Amino acid sequence: MYTTIGKLFDQTVRKYPDKEALYYVQKNVRYTYREWDRQVNKAANALKDAGVAKGDRVSTYLFNTEELATVFFACAKIGAVFNPINFRLAANELKFILEDADPKVILFEKALAPHVSEIQQYFSGMSFWYVDDEAPDYAESYHEAVAGASGDRPEADEVTEDDLYAIMYTSGTTGRPKGVMHRHRDMVEQSLIIIAGMNLTEEDRGLVTAPMFHCAELHCAFLPRVHSGAVNIITHHFEPVKTLELIEQEKISLFFSAPTMWNMMLQEDLEQYDLTSLRLGLYGAAPMAPALVNAIHDNFKVKLIQAYGMTEMGPAVTFLKENEQIRKAGSAGKAILNHEIRVVRAGEDGRSEPDDEVAPGETGEIIVQGPCMMHGYFNREEATNKVIYKGWYYSGDIGYFDEEGYLWIADRVDDMIISGGENIYPREVEDVLFDHEGVLDVAVIGVPDEKWGEKVIALIVKKDPALTEEKLEEFCKNSDRLAGYKRPRQYIFTEQLPRNASGKIQKFMLRKQLQEANTAH
Repeated sequence: MYTTIGKLFDQTVRKYPDKEALYYVQKNVRYTYREWDRQVNKAANALKDAGVAKGDRVSTYLFNTEELATVFFACAKIGAVFNPINFRLAANELKFILEDADPKVILFEKALAPHVSEIQQYFSGMSFWYVDDEAPDYAESYHEAVAGASGDRPEADEVTEDDLYAIMYTSGTTGRPKGVMHRHRDMVEQSLIIIAGMNLTEEDRGLVTAPMFHCAELHCAFLPRVHSGAVNIITHHFEPVKTLELIEQEKISLFFSAPTMWNMMLQEDLEQYDLTSLRLGLYGAAPMAPALVNAIHDNFKVKLIQAYGMTEMGPAVTFLKENEQIRKAGSAGKAILNHEIRVVRAGEDGRSEPDDEVAPGETGEIIVQGPCMMHGYFNREEATNKVIYKGWYYSGDIGYFDEEGYLWIADRVDDMIISGGENIYPREVEDVLFDHEGVLDVAVIGVPDEKWGEKVIALIVKKDPALTEEKLEEFCKNSDRLAGYKRPRQYIFTEQLPRNASGKIQKFMLRKQLQEANTAH
């Protein structure tokens, strides 16, 4: 029997009323589950008092905060649709999402107020709730609204497992985001799968450093820990040193980090910190080079689980378990419980049939089926029909199964490079370059070339200031993992690579930047 996210929270409160539930580091706020439940009820009643009804959207434009965590469950209790917005978006991007989602209320904070101020005049029917002191003239205080509301369980229309729980906008690695609609049952199922896969218990202490507006942190870390009665320690945003300090101080047992975050922590002096409380590290949202997996094992002495997935699926669709992290480093693993994955041949007109599977070792498009699949894109029927076909979600990722049934992600369909008629997957080039000790970060893209159609370009963030193009070219020439035609034809050094909030490199931004640079010359 399925339940809802609001009922899930109530069940945990009844089981563990006096157990620590949440610690918000920046404001030094700690709640037991009983105390947090009262705050959730007050937030839910405040939303109701503001006219929010079942099915209405409530947006958050926040970093990781206690208010975001509380409103998440408040919405679930009254059937409002939760809409967490990427805090890295610019004002015009925020405006696009608010026009699309059309929320009744939006919560925002001081750090993001300049963007909200730019666009607030376009939304006269929307309530703006400010979570810090001294709200702008166009906004009201969230905390004043909550303080005046009842702490009793809110009276609301019945919320069912098939009701919409959230609209989460895609991270936009290829352009304009789309609103992914998920039902309560989708995320309850995802939470149960994560709990089983990570052996979560009420004794765990989890650290929230990755953005909570993104489904990787929200659905694969924060929610399952609440579901199991564990503790969530929330920090406003990721800082490598602060994260390491909190692991030691709060005796953190597990947490999620994107590969780039793990990489940043590896650059610190780990011997200064007692990290022995850690039992498990979860990573995902972007591929991790085998060299980085090995470095984490060697330096953190922690077991790892990789989750591969996408917002449209909840997100997780595979796990690479800790006992396979070294032997199968670089693989996405195998399908999680109740999910099926296929690799199908690319059809001549784009989409192939779900039963047109390729042989092990042969690349094709990855398609997925499972109970956590999205209900569709909000107000985007045509886009929904483009990716969901005969009950399968067509991911747009290129990959293959090996002979043991492990899934390997080659790249995005849109990122594949065709040079001289040969298909080149950027990730295999990136994995080789990551093995060079002088490379901190790397992205490989294809750019138009008159002779070959496209040529391979590598953008490099240096770890070693003395690194040169010549050294990288020699390294690639000597690699037994990289055919000659796959070698980069140009190396460009840069201070950083554009990434979205989940850690994925925005290659469309790199192509745009290179095109603009070439046009300028």
